[in-house]
Amino acid sequence: RNGWKAVIRPVSVTAMDHTPTLHLFCGKIGSGKSTLAAQIGAEAATILMSEDQLLANLYPGEVLTIKDYVPCSYRLRRTIGPHIVELLRNGMSVALDFQANTTTVRAWMRQLIEEAGCDHRLHLLRTPDPICRERLAARNASGNHEYQVSEADFDLFSSYFVAPGRDEGFNIVPHG
Repeated sequence: RNGWKAVIRPVSVTAMDHTPTLHLFCGKIGSGKSTLAAQIGAEAATILMSEDQLLANLYPGEVLTIKDYVPCSYRLRRTIGPHIVELLRNGMSVALDFQANTTTVRAWMRQLIEEAGCDHRLHLLRTPDPICRERLAARNASGNHEYQVSEADFDLFSSYFVAPGRDEGFNIVPHG
């Protein structure tokens, strides 16, 4: 949880022949974005990058509110963007476990896709709010996540959620 884990996977012929793809995840807190990202990130020739893990390690104890989150997330995206593009250009796929819940963040993601010239999938998780809230309560109770999110925070973050529109030009993969 507090560091990088090296995972060595055998590289198969199919992994070597794969098309580098940027996987993006859109859905409310507790919708299953990180679970799906981890599944995709476990595939051969794919790197998983978790915004929550990176923010918790780079800014320990500093991201407590949405007001704290916005500038830290912006700095992280600005810093890590060129590395994501380089990975994609070098044949790796990336499961980018960063929320794609606003048009601003998706515009940044669109820029990565264009700079890398890669394929992409925007996974849209349409999990009902009651299920998200149940999962959030279980996640909070487990203590295994970088952040504890209150019901009020769920409501606040959800108020900023904007589903992707066709005009944004993403290859949307619906879930749920």
